[in-house]
Amino acid sequence: MDVKDAINIAKTYITEVFADEHVSNLGLEETEYDAGTGGWSVTVGFARPWNTPRTRAQEVLENLGAVSGLRRTFKVITIADDGTVISMKNRTTAEAAE
Repeated sequence: MDVKDAINIAKTYITEVFADEHVSNLGLEETEYDAGTGGWSVTVGFARPWNTPRTRAQEVLENLGAVSGLRRTFKVITIADDGTVISMKNRTTAEAAE
């Protein structure tokens, strides 16, 4: 499995697992290959409806850069070399910024 396959598996997994939460702005953050196991760790970020601006005032403040209305959730998906998802873990924003 190459990195593109791992990314696709991770994004599909998130889309399916969180289907009832209507996630948006799903995007790749980082990948890491484990030469020992042949597997991948893929970090993806996304937003949930309750993390987006609800009022026009919030949208204006976000556009001015005064606040950030869109908060993202980051998940690390671990994928075995056969394409099986092994785990999904939270990745804090502080860790994602490193």
